[in-house]
Amino acid sequence: MRSERGVATKWLVLVVILTVLSVVVPFFIWHSTWFGTPLSSAQMTRYLERKNHPQETQHALSQIADRIIAGDKSVARWYPDIARLSTSAVPQIRETAAWVMGQDNTSSLFHQTLLEMLRDPDSLVRMNAALGLVRFRDSSGHAIILQMLSGRPLLAPESGQLKRLVNVGVSLTSSSVVARIITTHGPIEVPAGQPGNLSQWVAADGATVTEGQPIAGIAPTSQMAWQALRALYLIGAPSDLNVIQPYARGVPNMPSQVAQQARLTMDEIRSRASD
Repeated sequence: MRSERGVATKWLVLVVILTVLSVVVPFFIWHSTWFGTPLSSAQMTRYLERKNHPQETQHALSQIADRIIAGDKSVARWYPDIARLSTSAVPQIRETAAWVMGQDNTSSLFHQTLLEMLRDPDSLVRMNAALGLVRFRDSSGHAIILQMLSGRPLLAPESGQLKRLVNVGVSLTSSSVVARIITTHGPIEVPAGQPGNLSQWVAADGATVTEGQPIAGIAPTSQMAWQALRALYLIGAPSDLNVIQPYARGVPNMPSQVAQQARLTMDEIRSRASD
């Protein structure tokens, strides 16, 4: 009896995590306006086709996601349009499309499209695609999810004199300009490249740096870490434990729920390994 209750509890936790992954991922989405105004079918079709109005396209995508979550099967008529948006020239549209496709884990079209989006040049698109694939019980984005937990160095794109533009601890988006390098052909900006927090400066302000040299460190945000840990609860491997363990001990400036989730994830990975 106790064993059966334990199995039932584990499956309940899995369902809850999959549900959370389906509704919390919008953290990675560019929301500059409210998308709650209902759209007609004609508006939905028109908004999905307009290339020069990204907010309207995102409005339609957000509405479709809400209807998928509510169990509305009629939105499947727009699935080919959503898959087509995976190649949009606007990164924010691709990010949102990846999130929407993660809502219906019964669609083979969405599954295949998300696999292709793991190679997207934009880091947020890759993250959303990897998280979406978890709902298909597909671990193809495992390496990307691990990267969401790992800090990474920010490298100088060219040689020149470094000018720092932000302070340690600042929250960054992919497009945040962290520094400027004065080169022989003029100044160039150094974007963060992915969301996170500036954890440290490696090179001094005004120092001469060479191309490829680490100049700063970028750490994941608490939300990124929490999302990744929940995903690894489902697809994590024993080899991931050394990456997860620092979070289980507690990371400064991260909420206690991150450490709690890390411990739950480690326990689940170990349990799968022993089974």
